[in-house]
Amino acid sequence: MRVTKFEHAALRIDHVGQTIVVDPGMFTTPLDDVQQLVAIVITHEHPDHWTSAHLDRLLRAAPGTPIYAPAGVAAAAEGYEITVVEPGESVTVGEFALRFFGGEHAVIHSSMPLVQNVGVLINEQLYYPGDSYAIPEGVAVDTLAAPIGAPWLKIGEAMDFVLAVAPERAFGTHDMTLSTIGRNMHQQRLQWATEQGGGRYFDLQAGDALDL
Repeated sequence: MRVTKFEHAALRIDHVGQTIVVDPGMFTTPLDDVQQLVAIVITHEHPDHWTSAHLDRLLRAAPGTPIYAPAGVAAAAEGYEITVVEPGESVTVGEFALRFFGGEHAVIHSSMPLVQNVGVLINEQLYYPGDSYAIPEGVAVDTLAAPIGAPWLKIGEAMDFVLAVAPERAFGTHDMTLSTIGRNMHQQRLQWATEQGGGRYFDLQAGDALDL
């Protein structure tokens, strides 16, 4: 299985000729040349995690591709057929087994309402929490896609999240809100946290891939 990081929160996962796209949002360049797309996963309704332009482009290339997301996305993405998923549910689509965790977006500010958010574990290997610190209880995480920058993110809390998950491997995502200096600094902090559990941290730039 191979995961490719794109700008901000978007991920592409390829396995035995099939592909899943996760969180293609407004800070992500168009995802072209996606072959054998079998699913789209959207962790929550905020536009940095999905846009109609991205969905339209992907669905034109692969009509009928199922979209898995929490109920908040189904309400926001009017006109799209969304398969609603909740924490604790599992889905098998093509060569991919998906398990969902969490339930709520991390708090940005008390003045802003919380929205639903699901973390997704793919083929028991790759875990991505969306905009949350939801820990996949009972799972030995091989590879963690760890958020490193956001209005809701404090780097100490992000470090504690990585320490709690203790993945074998990790890389940073959700990073377009950071300057180059800030991104490098946060990468170093999460590298330290990953190494405390004996894991290895990878500095993936947009377009870089990691074989799992």
